[in-house]
Amino acid sequence: MTAYDIIKKKRDGYELTKQELDFIVQGAVSGEVKDYQLSAFLMAVYFRGMTERETLDFTLAIANSGDKVNFGEIKGVKADKHSTGGVGDKTSLVISPVVASLGLNVVKMSGRGLGHTGGTVDKLEAINGFKVELSREEFLSVAKKTGLSIIGQTGSFAPADKVFYALRDVTATVDSIPLIASSIMGKKLTADDDVIVLDVKVGAGAFMKTLESANELAKVMVNIGKGAGKKISAVITQMDEPLGTHIGNALEVKEAIAVLKGEVKNDLYDICKALSVEILSLSGYGDVNACENAFDYAISSGEAYLKFEEFITAQGGDLSEILNGNYKAKNSCVVIADKSGYITRLNAETIGLSALSLGAGRTKKEDDIDYLAGIVLNKKLGDRVENGEIVATLYSSNENLLAPAKDKFLSGVMITEQQPKFTNKVIKYVR
Repeated sequence: MTAYDIIKKKRDGYELTKQELDFIVQGAVSGEVKDYQLSAFLMAVYFRGMTERETLDFTLAIANSGDKVNFGEIKGVKADKHSTGGVGDKTSLVISPVVASLGLNVVKMSGRGLGHTGGTVDKLEAINGFKVELSREEFLSVAKKTGLSIIGQTGSFAPADKVFYALRDVTATVDSIPLIASSIMGKKLTADDDVIVLDVKVGAGAFMKTLESANELAKVMVNIGKGAGKKISAVITQMDEPLGTHIGNALEVKEAIAVLKGEVKNDLYDICKALSVEILSLSGYGDVNACENAFDYAISSGEAYLKFEEFITAQGGDLSEILNGNYKAKNSCVVIADKSGYITRLNAETIGLSALSLGAGRTKKEDDIDYLAGIVLNKKLGDRVENGEIVATLYSSNENLLAPAKDKFLSGVMITEQQPKFTNKVIKYVR
């Protein structure tokens, strides 16, 4: 068996065996299969695709290419939620303490943001003292104590994915459903969670721009999860506009806290409820009505917020600065409506890029983040706005970044006389 033969076989449209896929993945990690051969393999997959069986075997090979996390010491159901990425997407900060407060365990590894999409780890690091790097013993200790622990991904988990991901980025093979699905699920399957719910974003600010492509990706990932013996489903949600009203790390933590305290009920609340209900339902908590009531109770009783505080404290965090209204960037500017009408476009990708240019994200993995930078939206899609009214406020620790970020923000906004039709943020379930 050689890499040449495997590449040729896939190039010619034939189905690869499990052994051939294992050979490619193991060779990627060991270096025995060279980058130029891996690039050719990825291009062959891009054009020829993979069968359902191939995709599962390839994903499992990636998941098994490095360390695995065994949560056997943690009693009860272990659940995880994964989002394909969006702007203002702080759902993990709400969903995790909600379901943990209801008796489930949420033990997850999360990523950092890159480009216009944010990462859960970056948001948590905006909290003073919070530790995203824990030893396995510390990780499990926090999880057993609180039912909730979130840490950053390390290079020892699914190392093959790092190799493939880097090559896909430079060989124009990023937008291949089997390669996207195997990358996401390869990392998810390094942990032995019982339940996985996928939040597949679609729209202007998402990687998947069309419902057709989002639906295909959701189906492939759900099939992989089922093939690996997981209870899994996907929820396709809209990402044409930012989720919630706060974009940027510390700002998003503040909004998540407001939702957990029951102070805010907006689109963020609605999507968090839909995803939490799906997790609870798959975990055997009860029927949909019981799960919806449980979510409402977790918020209204204060149990969800208390669980969030307990989790943050257990990982060294101190919420006092976040809770202090003065914890914001020293420089700001407002975006003013230049006419009256309705907000008919609030392009999530453009606004995410505006936040990025304020310092809220990174364009390269090694870039530093301004945790206080970001955007607060005063208006959302469909809202009425009057001439001279504030549409949003931009924040940055660097005053020189405000003007270009404001121009970028404005390029993503449209005001017209006709009110747009309301569309549900939760579009479809794939089970």
